Formats: sequence, C-alpha cells, structure tokens
Amino acid sequence: MATRNYYNFFLSSLSVLTLIGCTPTTTDTSPTTPTVSSNKELNLTPTSFTALPEWNTENFQNFSTAFNKSCARILKKNSQSNFTKDVRFGRAQDWQVACRKFDGVAANDSASLRSFFEQNFTPYRVAAGNDDEGLFTGYYEASLNGSLTRQGAYQTPLRARPDDLVMVNLGNFRDELKGQRIAGRVIDGRLKPYEDHAEIISGKLPAAQDRPLVWVDSAIDAFFLQIQGSGIVSLDDGRAMRVGYDGQNGHAYYAIGRELVKRGELSKDEVSLQTIESWLEANPDQAEEVMTLNKSYVFFRQLDGNGPVGGEGITLTPMRSLAVDHSLVPYGMPIWLSAETPNQQDTMNRLMVSQDTGGAIRGPVRGDFFWGYGSEAEAQAGAMKSNGRYWFLLPNSI
Repeated sequence: MATRNYYNFFLSSLSVLTLIGCTPTTTDTSPTTPTVSSNKELNLTPTSFTALPEWNTENFQNFSTAFNKSCARILKKNSQSNFTKDVRFGRAQDWQVACRKFDGVAANDSASLRSFFEQNFTPYRVAAGNDDEGLFTGYYEASLNGSLTRQGAYQTPLRARPDDLVMVNLGNFRDELKGQRIAGRVIDGRLKPYEDHAEIISGKLPAAQDRPLVWVDSAIDAFFLQIQGSGIVSLDDGRAMRVGYDGQNGHAYYAIGRELVKRGELSKDEVSLQTIESWLEANPDQAEEVMTLNKSYVFFRQLDGNGPVGGEGITLTPMRSLAVDHSLVPYGMPIWLSAETPNQQDTMNRLMVSQDTGGAIRGPVRGDFFWGYGSEAEAQAGAMKSNGRYWFLLPNSI
C-alpha cells in the first residue's frame, strides 16, 4: 500500500516485485521468486477454523483497532446494497450485523475474539483457479527530513497536487477497462498527457501549478516516498509532518530495479529496497537519470491523524492492514494470512483486514503487508517477498 488514499491505486508497495518490475500476471518458478497468482478466477471453498494454521495461538493484538475502523465505514452503507459487485460476499446487512456484534467483544481478550469469529464467521479457502498459493510483499511509512522553506540541504520539493490535474478511472466508463487509469490536463476540451517525471523536476510545470508542499534533503528519499505513497517528514523546526498520496501524473510506472539488472549493476537476486538505495547513493552522477526513467510522478498532501490513509479511506494499522486487489476483494474483510516471514525462515500466521490496494497488487491470491513506521518496518518491508496463502472470513448469514 503504505500505504497508501490512492496510494494507492497506482503504486502501493515498495516490494522487491515492484522494484524489479515483475507483475502479478508473470509466473517465475525459480528458487528466488515466489509463484505469483495469475489473472485466474477467484475461487472460494468453505472450510473450518481447524484448517487455519495456528488459529488457536493468535493473540489478536491491535486487530480490534483495525477491524473497528472498517466496521465504522461498513455501518454507513445502505443495508440492502451488495457488499461488493461479487454477490458471493453478501449484502451490506450481513456485515453490519456482524460489526454490531463485534462491538461488544473485549478488544484485548483473545479467547473472546476467537470465539466471536468461530460463532459468526466461516473461513473460505481462496484460490486463483486451483492454485491457493500467491505472493505477499510488504510496505511501510517512509521517514524523511525536511523544511517548509527551501534552504541549506533542503532542495528537493514534495509537490502538492496541481489544480489542473485530471485523473480518470476508465473502469467507470467501460467494464472492459476496469482497473485502468489515466491522467492529464484538459486543453481546448481535450485531455492531454501531463508532464512526465523528468519534465516536472526540471521546471516544466506551469508556474501556477508547481507548488512545493515541503522541501526535503534527499532526492532519493523523495523518489522512494513516491513508491510508498505516505511518510513522515521530520521538520527542521522540531515538528513532524505526515504526507500522503494526492495524485499521479498518469505516466506508467517503470521499475528502476529492472533497469539496474539490465545494465548489469545488480543481479536479479540482489535487488531489494536496500541495494537499489545503496546504488543510487553510490552513483550520484547517474542517480537522477536512472530515477527519471520512471516517468510516473506522485503529488502529495498533508495528512492529519495518527497514520497513513489506505484505499478504504481509513488510517492503516501496522501488521493488521493488508493491501489487496480491490477489483476482486472487498475492503473491510477479515483475512487469515499464512505467509513466509521476510527472511523466509519461518511462517507468520495472523488475522488481517483488507484496507488498502496498490498498482502492483493484482490477482486473487496477492497481498501487501503494512509493517508500519520506522527502521524496523522499513527493513521488514524491503525484504518481504513471500509465498503464502489466505482465507477470507465471511459472515455465516451469507
């Protein structure tokens, strides 16, 4: 995600998959790359809670915080409307009844929470066709140093969204274009392409539309923030400023990790957030040229609240919020995740909530794990490229 507000609809993850330019429609069965769910049909098979790995040892810490945020949104829906276009997920009323019951469960009582789901929900094994294994990556909230004025080391702007930027979800116009988006500027009644990354940073935006929100001390940090979608800027006056995605220029994302592999600077097995960042810092004479090969450019806004905002429109909860393919998977749904840890030495099993999405998150079995904020979250997210499975928990009334 990240977050990831849009964040969400184009970029989401700082995962290795995003960095090297793989997509969920590509399957690579080499030892270093997990199998990725293709564009197969999302299949649901009812099962039992005994089928969920380590279900009986889940501590549910902070889960109630995440799920209650989604329930607050669900309770505002028209009770007779479908929960999503896929009728298998029931009506809003099914989820509203469950949310009202959940409101009475003690937030930190693992036994009560476990009993609540066992009594009111049914787990469904999720598969892409017949394949229930997919790729799970990670994202986090970035950390930057900045100033509200351009001075000293603070020379790289994070720009506010221009007033003339028009973003279009083509799926609103034609079903066959679902998931595709463009953006541009209207000139003489026609939508024209917007300036690309290189043009924007070289000053080609109209002066009235070039509005720095804050200045940071690293062009590399600013670049990775555009991939993450949200972050916290530590200002030179001691304050902190949370920023998040507020628009994108409509140009296609290009993974610079792929470019570095192509040039022989890194091997595919070496590519990670950390190795790409190290290469950029070690090669300042080439860094800008490589970064602007990615023509996508993200604009930001200042965020209030205690966390980044996900695609569902609510603040994300570290280690409980999961970014999913929202064209297939509804927001606000409890999901039991069983995936390899980032070091791939163990398996993590925990209850998540679908609360975000991202451009690299495509397919029935695909997710992006939100790790939170800080150096540990960054390390875990940057290393996560895990095989895994998940189960959707649906109200029994469906």
